[in-house]
Amino acid sequence: MAPTARVSTADTSGPDRGEVVFRRDEALFLGIKLHEKGCFDEAASVYRRILACAPDSPDSIDALHFLAVLCHQRDANDEALALVDRIVSLRPDLPDAHNNRGNVLKELGRPEEAEAAYRRAIALQPEHAAAHNNLGVVLQGLGRLEEAIEACRSAAALAPANPDFPYNLGNALRRHSRLPEAAEAYRKAVALLPGHAQARQGLARTLLQLGRHAEAAEMLEQWLEAEPGDPVAQHLFAAYGGRAAPARAPDAYVRQVFDEMAESFDAHLSGLGYRAPELVAEALAGVLRGASGLLRVLDAGCGTGLCGPSLRPHAECLTGVDLSARMLTKAARRGVYDELVEGELTAFLGQRPAAFDVIASADTLCYFGDLGPVFRCAAAALRPGGVFAFTLEYGGEELPAPGYRLHPHGRFSHSRRHVEQAVVAAGLTVGPISTAVLRTEGGQPVAGLVGVVKAQGGAPAPRNP
Repeated sequence: MAPTARVSTADTSGPDRGEVVFRRDEALFLGIKLHEKGCFDEAASVYRRILACAPDSPDSIDALHFLAVLCHQRDANDEALALVDRIVSLRPDLPDAHNNRGNVLKELGRPEEAEAAYRRAIALQPEHAAAHNNLGVVLQGLGRLEEAIEACRSAAALAPANPDFPYNLGNALRRHSRLPEAAEAYRKAVALLPGHAQARQGLARTLLQLGRHAEAAEMLEQWLEAEPGDPVAQHLFAAYGGRAAPARAPDAYVRQVFDEMAESFDAHLSGLGYRAPELVAEALAGVLRGASGLLRVLDAGCGTGLCGPSLRPHAECLTGVDLSARMLTKAARRGVYDELVEGELTAFLGQRPAAFDVIASADTLCYFGDLGPVFRCAAAALRPGGVFAFTLEYGGEELPAPGYRLHPHGRFSHSRRHVEQAVVAAGLTVGPISTAVLRTEGGQPVAGLVGVVKAQGGAPAPRNP
C-alpha cells in the first residue's frame, strides 16, 4: 500500500484506472499532497474530516483508502484493517480493496486470511498482477512453494515490466531448490532494474550454490563498478573472497538486509526449524534460578522480538536494541519490551556501563568476525555477576587464525577457541559453550555454538529502584 496506489470508485470515467483519480472534493487532493510530503498528522486530519462529512457513502472510498494507507505506513495495522473492511463493506466488488486487505492481514501475522483476501481479489480481477504477486509471497511464507511459484509466474507474465515480480519468483524457485530457473528469474529482475540490490544478491547467492563462482564474482564486480559505495555489494564481494574479510559486517549492510527481511522474517524462520531463541532461553534458565522478574535484561540484536517472550519473565526491565528500524517495529507489536532502541550493538553497550544483569543474543554475533570488541563492550555493560548468553555459527576447530571465517551468505562462523580467547581477554569468565543445531538451511543443519559467560563478581541481583 502506498499513497499512489491504484484507486477504484463508483465513478470510473475520466483518467486511466491505473492512476490515482482525483475528483469532486479538493480536500482529498490536499490530503494526498500532504500525505506525499510526509505530513501524516495533517493528511490524516483531512481524510477524517472528509469521512465525517460523508460517512460510509460511496464517495468516501478514496478517503478511506488513503487513510488506510497512512495507517499501514505508520504500522497502525489494526486501524488500517478496520478501514479496509469498511471499503469492502461498501464495495465488495473492488479487487484493490481485497488486495490491500491481504497486505494488512499479512502485516498482522495472519497469512491464511491474507491468502483468502488475495484469492478474492484475483477472483474479481484475474489479471490483477499485484494480487498474484502478493499471493505468491504469502504462500512462500506458508511453505507452499509449488503454489507460490505458480502465483509469482502469473504476476510476472501479467506485468512483465515490474522487476519485483521476477525477483519474488526467483525467491520461490530458490527456496524450492530450482536453482537454474531461480538464476534466470533474478537475471530478469536485474535486467529490468539494474539497481535492484535484492535481485543482485539473490543472483549472486544462487550462482554460488550452482558452483558458478566466476559468474558470481563477475556480477559482483559489475555491481561495485556501478555502485562502488553499496554496502551489500562490498560485503558480499568480501564474502566471496574478492577482498579481505572485514572484522564485522558493515552497519549499512546489516540494516539493509534486515529492513528488507522484516515483513516475512518470522514466517521464513518458522520453516527452517529455527531454534536460537529457544537455545538462549534454555542456557539462561540454568543460571537465573530465583531471579524471576527482578533483572535488567538486554535483548541484543532483538530483531522482531522472538526472544522477548522467554526473556520477559526474568525482567524487571527488558530492553531491545537492533540496527533495523523495521525489525524494531515488529518487536514493538509483541508488547513485551519496556524499551526498544535503534542502534549498533557495541556503540549501544558503550553508552550503558554496568546497566544490565543479563545480555541475551540470538544469531546476532554471527555478523561479527572478531568477537573481541563486542565481548569487551558486553563486559563493561554488565553488572557484577551478570551473564551474557549467545549463539554463534560454528566453523569447527580447524579454522585457521584468527579463528573466524566470512561465508558467502554474509555471516561469520567461529571456532570455540576464538570465542574462549575473546571472553578471557574481555575479563569475563568462560562458562559452558556447547554445540547445537541452530536451524536448517538448504535442507542442511546449521551447526552452532551456545555459550553463557559471566562478569566478575557475585550472582545477578535485582537493581535497587
